[in-house]
Amino acid sequence: MVAVQAILPIFALIALGLLIGRRGWLSTEGSSGLASLTFKLFMPAVLFNGIARAELGEGMSPMLLVAYFAPVLLVFVLVNLVAHRLRGRPTALGLTAAYSNNVLVGIPLVSTLLGSESLVFVFAILVFHSLILFSLQSFYVALGSGERVSGAALLKNLANPLIVGLVAGALLNLSGLDLPEPFWRLAGWLAQAALPCALLVLGLSLARYRLRPSPAAFVLSVIKLGLFPLSVWWLSGLLPGLSMEARSVLVLLAACPSGVNVLAFVRHADDTRPVGSAVFLSTVVAAVSLPLWMHLLAG
Repeated sequence: MVAVQAILPIFALIALGLLIGRRGWLSTEGSSGLASLTFKLFMPAVLFNGIARAELGEGMSPMLLVAYFAPVLLVFVLVNLVAHRLRGRPTALGLTAAYSNNVLVGIPLVSTLLGSESLVFVFAILVFHSLILFSLQSFYVALGSGERVSGAALLKNLANPLIVGLVAGALLNLSGLDLPEPFWRLAGWLAQAALPCALLVLGLSLARYRLRPSPAAFVLSVIKLGLFPLSVWWLSGLLPGLSMEARSVLVLLAACPSGVNVLAFVRHADDTRPVGSAVFLSTVVAAVSLPLWMHLLAG
């Protein structure tokens, strides 16, 4: 019951954003502007503010990265092998099953359920999350279709504002320097705007799609919300040096719904429906599956 009460505001804001988008209460330009501010200013402020003042010791553990990214790679490869065999071409289905919405859902979820001090584990994953998966998808598509890999596109993954915020905060933390109090107050104000805006933006993004159930969308959602976090839970229990807090964060991140960004990697019209439906369906079902995972973690 506690987990349900904790995540209810998160999904209520997503639903509100969905309602605003479906009703047209915010123009397309307004939605794009809010999304741009959220990703380029508010969320980098959260990441900078959090990692600059965090205890980086356990958060930078190699075991933490192995416990999360080994299952990520396994899911990505296996789903793509099956999808490629069935469709005869590269798809974004493996990316959909492996890529969690760790920014728009993961950060609010972890900070609400486990406290802001647990965000250091989220930050460690976010440093590599998009870089690894988007680069893998780019290489996979290039190899499968005979195209050339764009070096500029790969470098763009490193230059996005979220990575800049993380790296800047980590460098400040490691330097031991401190900044004037007015700066921290400003960064704190920007960070406070981030989480509600991020959840509204997610709802607004989902409003562009319709839930069209299909076997592919159902299977992808089961893998994303069930098998992927289960594998993270199993592996993190085998690896040494991971606290229960770290394991809980990793499982919650793995149990987040598929990220909307995967739609940018859809290259074939036949993939738009299953990928869009899987993103929508996994977000809706996560409102139920996440409390179940919290119950399991608490037990």
